[in-house]
Amino acid sequence: MTMNKSDLMNRLAEEKGFSLSTAKEIVDMVFEDMTQALIKGDRVEIRGFGSFKMKAYKGYSGRNPRSGENTEVKSKRLPVFKVGKDLRERVDYP
Repeated sequence: MTMNKSDLMNRLAEEKGFSLSTAKEIVDMVFEDMTQALIKGDRVEIRGFGSFKMKAYKGYSGRNPRSGENTEVKSKRLPVFKVGKDLRERVDYP
């Protein structure tokens, strides 16, 4: 089973009594604020869940596996997630 954004909005609406449109606004606002913090280079930490931060990767020479042609891979920044201790312990089944 997969939980997606719609499932999160529906659950918020059902459990907290919000309208679906209000739940959508709340979820969108949370994700947008997290995204903007990461764009600025800030770290996003949710206690008991984990943290997100941006990681910079240098460019390098690579090879296209299909054609075998050499290519340059540009440097990039990507968000990375580090699971928190509480979540790690809760999902680590014996």
